[in-house]
Amino acid sequence: MKAARFLEQGGDLQVVDMDKPTPRSNEILIKVEACGVCHSDVFVKQGAMGNEFPRTPGHEVVGIIEELGDNVTSLKKGQRVGIGWHGGHCFTCDPCRRGKFINCENAKVSGISYDGGYAEYMTAPYEAAASIPDELKSTEAAPLLCAGITVYNGMRNAGLRAGDTVAVQGIGGLGHLAIQYANKMGMRTIAISTSEDKKKLALELGANEFIATDDVDAVEKLQEMGGADLIVATAPHADAISSIVDGLAMDGTMLLIAATADKVEVSPMQLLQARKSLKGWPSGTAPDSEDTLNFSAMTGTKPMIEEFALKDAKEAFEKMMNNETRFRAVLNMSL
Repeated sequence: MKAARFLEQGGDLQVVDMDKPTPRSNEILIKVEACGVCHSDVFVKQGAMGNEFPRTPGHEVVGIIEELGDNVTSLKKGQRVGIGWHGGHCFTCDPCRRGKFINCENAKVSGISYDGGYAEYMTAPYEAAASIPDELKSTEAAPLLCAGITVYNGMRNAGLRAGDTVAVQGIGGLGHLAIQYANKMGMRTIAISTSEDKKKLALELGANEFIATDDVDAVEKLQEMGGADLIVATAPHADAISSIVDGLAMDGTMLLIAATADKVEVSPMQLLQARKSLKGWPSGTAPDSEDTLNFSAMTGTKPMIEEFALKDAKEAFEKMMNNETRFRAVLNMSL
């Protein structure tokens, strides 16, 4: 088979020929149909999470089960499944015993702990597989297994009620999905971006109102609107996140899903008086992916994608890292 791999730390992706993998007793073999290219795939290139080299990245994978390991009984051949960031758990550590599989102390990450979906075939632990609804194309479903679930799962666990005000900071790979989800959940949705350039798009995606921070003070504008019950921070810029905390309403929450190592600066006094809070949320497990996919199919929520052939994986990766795609790059194995 062919696969796009990082052969060494810091090197470029290279498409190579390699043996088709064989599933272990608790694994499945997937014939990959599509794989999203995510900003987090740069961790694989850098070896930032301790992955071995060479390594095939890819944690937004959709494909057809071609072979089942000896101990796999809950899935079937020919079933279309997706593999997201959470690539398996041990079932025996304390978080697993409590059902908190996303916090497994021995959790695997697809495309980091083992070879991922930038390939014609991949294997994965059976517990990492999510069923894909028929209404979604494989190329549409792929980004929902990371970008989609990160937004949807975080928002649905934020204590929202229909009619609450949700502000989405940043209109990119995460933000363009967050606007759609907030609208479909019945929220008053406010999109926040630096300029008017994305206003038309934001309104088309479902935003009720738009704030351009180059023109107005976002905090003042949000407070004029009564404050945000939830601010979804999707742009990985710590300064921008810090600057908008005061836009929260009483009991409001800042949901931090933008992956940045930079420090967000917030004083206790900004939070205490109005009982505001900051909250992080990881992506989720396979059942969470299924919930995300089913909600997306039911409501017509889809990512905006640019498709690439596997042979062009290097181009797709570079465009994604340089924020040159609108808004998610997807490897389509049929191209």
